[in-house]
Amino acid sequence: MSTILSTNTAAYLELEEKYGAHNYHPLPVVLEKGEGVFLWDIDGKRYYDFLSGYSAVNQGHCHPRIIAALTEQSKKLTLTSRAFHNNLLGEYERFITQYFGYDKVLPMNTGVEGGETAIKLARRWAYTKKNVAENKAKIVFAEGNFWGRTLAAISSSTDPSSYKGFGPYMPGFEVVPYNDLIALERSLQDPDVAAFMVEPIQGEAGVVIPDDGYLKSVRELCTEYDVLLIADEIQTGLARTGKMLACDHENVRPDILILGKALSGGVLPVSAVLADDEVMLNIQPGEHGSTYGGNPLACAVAITALTVLKEEKMAENAERMGELLRSELHQLQSPLITTIRGKGLLNAIVIKQTNPDTAWDICLSLMENGLLAKPTQGDKIRFAPPLLINKEQIMECVEIIAKALLIYPNP
Repeated sequence: MSTILSTNTAAYLELEEKYGAHNYHPLPVVLEKGEGVFLWDIDGKRYYDFLSGYSAVNQGHCHPRIIAALTEQSKKLTLTSRAFHNNLLGEYERFITQYFGYDKVLPMNTGVEGGETAIKLARRWAYTKKNVAENKAKIVFAEGNFWGRTLAAISSSTDPSSYKGFGPYMPGFEVVPYNDLIALERSLQDPDVAAFMVEPIQGEAGVVIPDDGYLKSVRELCTEYDVLLIADEIQTGLARTGKMLACDHENVRPDILILGKALSGGVLPVSAVLADDEVMLNIQPGEHGSTYGGNPLACAVAITALTVLKEEKMAENAERMGELLRSELHQLQSPLITTIRGKGLLNAIVIKQTNPDTAWDICLSLMENGLLAKPTQGDKIRFAPPLLINKEQIMECVEIIAKALLIYPNP
């Protein structure tokens, strides 16, 4: 499907093409403004945002309370580094640990830093608490995982587009099939295993949801074999799936919890790793850190972002609106949609590929009709709007989706 670009749009795309690394393949739209569930391009056209910055903008674009916290704190103090104390770090640490029920938090910036931090914590715990021999600790991951593109992250990946041509890879990593308890138990029987790191719902893989009871059984197996359960809730957490954490759907408490993305409401990079003292206090001064981790600006923003989620009941709205969205999508009965799946407002449709570009073409059609979404894994399109979306907006978006699907009337 070809798209006619405005002169303004073409000029901006040319700048990125000429001066930027070619490591992304975005839709041909240039955005300049966001508010709530909407985005506007440089020509003033309005769109529904159905990606939400990969769930970083759960609270909606430029949420006024979050922006106010950002603005107020930015006028006072933004960064000291951890060489000194600041007046907000302790308050933030108390707030977030009480919010999620853990003893300690280690503040970082990006989601992938959170994943790296969790793995380091698990390895150190294995050596000091589980008595694993030095340099023998193993971390088990699920097939189809995605937690970033650092060398450690791609070393656990099963997607060639992530890891091919970047070796050698991080040692001490193993992979088991997702949603396969038998294979997991077989791996956990190895006494050198320190942790199992898993997404409660696999986002980048196309919103892959495990069987009911899977997470609860994973928790039981990790406890039985003295292995830490690391929950990667960077995308699934913070009200996205209809609960504050996706683990909450099965009342599972991970040993290490990784948060990011919407922890700042999408206004700056903020991530956090939470654990109890038994795990966290094995790290001593100088053994892990970050120049920007725990900066006062991030602390002020994160407290407000978390407060907004609860006070505006965004998890409850995500659950209701997600059920409505999936129900309405089913009623379309489109021959192009082979599967509809999701939990809360983390949803995906699987497209019947009439050619290699079918899902991409549908996303271009969605864009033309005023809704922004992006394919993943070739034939899947995620539908994940900000969590403040209402019923009327959901219904309008379903009409847009129905119209966009007409580009392939007879698949």
